[in-house]
Amino acid sequence: MNVTEAVQSRRSVRAFLDKPVPQAVLRETIALAARAPSGGNVQPWHLFAVTGEPQRQIAERVAQRIQRADPDERPEYAIYPPKLWDPHRSARFELGEQMYAALGIARDDRLGRLQQFARNYRFFGAPAAVFCYVDRRMGPPQWSDLGMYLQTLMLLLRERGLDSCAQECWSVYPKTVASVLQPSPELMLFCGMSIGYADPDAPVNGFRSQRLPEEAFAHFVGFD
Repeated sequence: MNVTEAVQSRRSVRAFLDKPVPQAVLRETIALAARAPSGGNVQPWHLFAVTGEPQRQIAERVAQRIQRADPDERPEYAIYPPKLWDPHRSARFELGEQMYAALGIARDDRLGRLQQFARNYRFFGAPAAVFCYVDRRMGPPQWSDLGMYLQTLMLLLRERGLDSCAQECWSVYPKTVASVLQPSPELMLFCGMSIGYADPDAPVNGFRSQRLPEEAFAHFVGFD
């Protein structure tokens, strides 16, 4: 698989097979992804890879927290800006419509949509996951390094036949996740990522999100 094929085949998978992820493969990709760009070679990422009982505990504890709110549990950051504007607002809305249509969940089926969203916190059935942390003293440039690391990791997973779903929603429950992972206090939870083999028969995996055309975001200056 070349880079173009990995980019084109990478997607946010939301239904996985019950097939273990080999530890050696995951360890190799996590290490190799560290070749991602990093300003000043700071390498600000901190990764926790989980499977088995620890992963199950995280899912169970977050499910309990959803049912009983903890006033000390605060999101690490705002995932989207307030009053998101177009074309970004429309792109996000259209993604939701595509996904729920593939699942046969009507727009007015609020319970069905909430239940589907809750599957985020069960890793969509993935047998493994990673949680990405960053030191709270780091700034936006280092956050961009995290994105480059995570994208590199996802493309390397594709090269090895694996699929993934990067999930910022985990940053809403950092205290609960930390109760299992026990990260250092100075670390902030940036996101989680579900990892495994896509279920080819799952309807939710049967659509492709749309991307804006290049003229909507790219400007070419000085070219003939």
